[in-house]
Amino acid sequence: IQMASLFTACFPPFRACLDCVQGPSFANSQNYAQFRNEQPAGVRLDVSHMGKEVVILKEGERICGTGGAIANAPLVQSKAYFQVNIQQTGKWGVGLAARDADMNAVPTGAHFWGIDESGRLIGNKEEAGKYEKEIEEGDSLGICYDHVELSVYHNGERLPFTITNVKGKVFPCIYVDDSAILDVKFRSFSFPAPPGFTEIMIEQTLL
Repeated sequence: IQMASLFTACFPPFRACLDCVQGPSFANSQNYAQFRNEQPAGVRLDVSHMGKEVVILKEGERICGTGGAIANAPLVQSKAYFQVNIQQTGKWGVGLAARDADMNAVPTGAHFWGIDESGRLIGNKEEAGKYEKEIEEGDSLGICYDHVELSVYHNGERLPFTITNVKGKVFPCIYVDDSAILDVKFRSFSFPAPPGFTEIMIEQTLL
């Protein structure tokens, strides 16, 4: 144990990777299955559309490393909702992005709409407002989108700002850096979706 502690102290990137794998819920993880590209059906973070230094674990529900990833399904229904839990702080952003957004950049920049670790609501590089309450480890962020505006909820409370310049086909998107670890929930939410909003449905289920 002492040798492991010494090794991680000497090699911070290894420690960050270990934290990402273990996280607060290591005992409930899928261990070896986390590292395989075989992911279950349903909405999840897409390993084929992520940054080169991004790590995706827990069957597409945990992201760490450096860079971003989008989900494997766009938001096509009239009112969609998903949730992100802050497992470890750092630099991060949560929201929506177009498929051509740069997943290697932090922050993602153009074609991203969402909130960052400082509480800024950003729409395609334009600031739409600043949430002053600190977002801490263990907190939950809910993202709602109805094709008119994007709204954000912090631990079930709606923020007083919205983003209205979302354009085109968009996907759930998360980016991380500086040891941030985020878990995304596309179902089984810890805070209920606002009235009228539901979990993201894959296009075939809408037919």
